[in-house]
Amino acid sequence: MKLYNWLKHRLSHKLAHFSRKRIKEFLKENGLAFVIIFVGWEIIEDVVFPIIFAMLGNYVHPTFYAGIPASLILCFHWLAVPILWGIWLKINKKSKDVEVDCCGEHEE
Repeated sequence: MKLYNWLKHRLSHKLAHFSRKRIKEFLKENGLAFVIIFVGWEIIEDVVFPIIFAMLGNYVHPTFYAGIPASLILCFHWLAVPILWGIWLKINKKSKDVEVDCCGEHEE
């Protein structure tokens, strides 16, 4: 029963971050910056990378032409957006402290 309660608590804690209220608060506070990072990465991934691969294929070796369709098919949002978001938070340090609840480590 302890395992069930622990698992239930962990899942409810994780899913609480995806509640409509939390998402609205996040977008109200950070919306513009997040949208710019997300759309900017989309432009880099769909426009800049194919151009780079085309130039490398033209001037370095024709094998790089294979990178054009690969860069359009592969998606790295799951990796790049959190990294860019973390960099943005470090650059744009806010004066208020951010409360982080990692791994549910709190006293009950």
